[in-house]
Amino acid sequence: MKNEKGLLIVLSGPSGVGKGTVRKEIFSQPDTAFEYSISMTTRNPREGEVDGVDYFFKSKEDFEQLIKDDKLLEYAEFVGNYYGTPVDYVRETINQGKDVFLEIEVQGARQVREKFPDGLFIFLVPPSLSELKNRIVTRGTETIDVINNRMNAAKEEIEMMNLYDYVVENDQIDLACERIKAIVVAEHCRRERVEPRYIKMLEVE
Repeated sequence: MKNEKGLLIVLSGPSGVGKGTVRKEIFSQPDTAFEYSISMTTRNPREGEVDGVDYFFKSKEDFEQLIKDDKLLEYAEFVGNYYGTPVDYVRETINQGKDVFLEIEVQGARQVREKFPDGLFIFLVPPSLSELKNRIVTRGTETIDVINNRMNAAKEEIEMMNLYDYVVENDQIDLACERIKAIVVAEHCRRERVEPRYIKMLEVE
């Protein structure tokens, strides 16, 4: 009988790399058993985004109150907007033995690493910086100034790759998804995670 805690899976990477697209593809697959922890943000919804599905969209005042109440696992301010993860849901779900999947910004991932050092941290990278810029421009939702800010931030974020356990290139969405799922399977087979269960089994015998 399995009694290990679930994994906290953190997918992060520079802005525009396709974190949201990869996450949606993973969760569209019928064999995905992760619980998705929806992030909160103060930015405006993009076309097609739904409150409570893609993000919880909050006012700046509401978000800052959650910070004061220590109700966020992590939060960051990025290009003038807050992003964060509600803490209670994450802890409760992991304790139930379920894997929780977070898709967050790099600043936030650093905070989570401090609070959940045994989490699984995956860094999604673009094939090249020129491809990253092309993806941001193609969105058609950003001004030139914001695009330049995002590119500058992306270069700084890529330099923080050493905070992560694994690096996955997002060259093709389906391939990136398969790599991420393979990493999760491997983590569940780590000796450190399964050894206590077998020690208990031997004690019973």
